[in-house]
Formats: sequence, C-alpha cells, structure tokens
Amino acid sequence: YVGKRRLEQALAGFAHAADTEIIWHAFELDPRAPRVRTGTQRNVERLAAKYRVTPAQAQQMIDRLIETGAGAGLDLRLHDSRGGNTFDGHRLLHWALDEGGPAAQGALKERLLRAYHTEAAAIGEPEVLAALADDVGLAGAAAILATSRYADSVRADEATARDLGVTGVPFFVLAGRMAIAGAQPASLMAGSLARA
Repeated sequence: YVGKRRLEQALAGFAHAADTEIIWHAFELDPRAPRVRTGTQRNVERLAAKYRVTPAQAQQMIDRLIETGAGAGLDLRLHDSRGGNTFDGHRLLHWALDEGGPAAQGALKERLLRAYHTEAAAIGEPEVLAALADDVGLAGAAAILATSRYADSVRADEATARDLGVTGVPFFVLAGRMAIAGAQPASLMAGSLARA
C-alpha cells in the first residue's frame, strides 16, 4: 500500500502522467495461506512464524510498517489485519482489467489494499471480495469467484515474477524495462519515471 501511495506521489509531478497506464500484476506473499483465517493466532505470531523471528522482532516489523505508512498518509492497522489467501483477489484484479480497463483495476486494487491494511477485512473470503468489488462498481464478482476464471492469468503473472527474480512487493516495472523493488521514496520513483 505504501509503494502504491509513493508511486501516486511520483506520478503527481510527472509530466507524462496523463499518458501513463498502470497495470497491476499478481504476486502472492503467502500462497499457502488459507482462504479464511481461523483460530486466535495474531498477526504478529503469523509473521514471527513466517519469517522465523521472535514475536518481539515481528512486532518491530509491524511497528516500522505502520510508521512508514503514516509517512505516506496511511492509517495502517496491521495489528488487527486478518489476511487470508490473496489468489482470488488477484483473479478479480484481472477480471476488473477486462471489465473496465486500468481505471477499474486500479479502483479495485485500492479498495482491496484499504480493506486489508486499514479495515482488517478478511480478504481471502469470497463474500468479502465480492462486496469490495461491488463497492467500486464492479458487479458480478461472486460469479467470477465461483469459477476458476483468471487462475491461469494469476499463475502466468507469478511465473513472470519468478523469471524477473521478484521475491516481494512492491515491485514495479516501468516501460517493460526498468525495475523498482520495494517501497522506494517518491523522489526516486519520479526519477525512474523520467528515465523510463
């Protein structure tokens, strides 16, 4: 979410912003995550287990992310986030692109990020995803989620990411040839946009 905000800040001062098209591609940070998280395991405990760190270290990671988010104007509530598997969310992003182009996809991307990072929404649950799509005017998400449509598109994105050596997000590819890994400062992104 921070990386998206910083990209938006960089684009705000970019001379060719009106001619710039943003297409979001899939990358699952935790492809083994269940659709629905059950039990009482807190986010800090999940992070500690995933990254093989102590709960105190995981707490520091969360605190740093929250602080970084605040610097980007975001009120991240990562202590409360419920998470879940993001595969279906990525399928919906491909569907949104087909339905309404980059603007519709961008609106859904923003809604999904806000739901997870600031509202503690269970973004792996089909009913939650369908409601979030409805929020941005994309009716019909439940029907897509009841099928396997766009699964191949998500897997193709993930294969491309592996080929590029992507190991985390955010990761931006500009003009198909220049990469920016991580939530870099908006000024660095602006310079990269100018060179792309």
